[in-house]
Amino acid sequence: MERTLHLAVEAALDIGQHIIAQEGFRRPADNQDVFAALAEERIVPMDLLPRLVAMAKFRNLIVHDYARIDDSAVFGILKRRLGDLDEYARAIVAYLALDSEG
Repeated sequence: MERTLHLAVEAALDIGQHIIAQEGFRRPADNQDVFAALAEERIVPMDLLPRLVAMAKFRNLIVHDYARIDDSAVFGILKRRLGDLDEYARAIVAYLALDSEG
């Protein structure tokens, strides 16, 4: 489960970084800042930003401090926070649809 969450957050970050680079938006300082840059450009809603930042922090925990991972926290994320990834995906799809309309 941890690996799947890690990959999901990595994919969200990769998508964000790709959009930032392609559009010439400001360069993010770190993974958390990727989501902030997207929110500044109104690609993702501001109310989603704190939840995306929490995802980036969780990703850092998985990658850099694996021993501190709490299985109950992972289970809680799976039960209560997966919708955040869906909301992010919808925001990206909406942005890409607008961008393709020119």
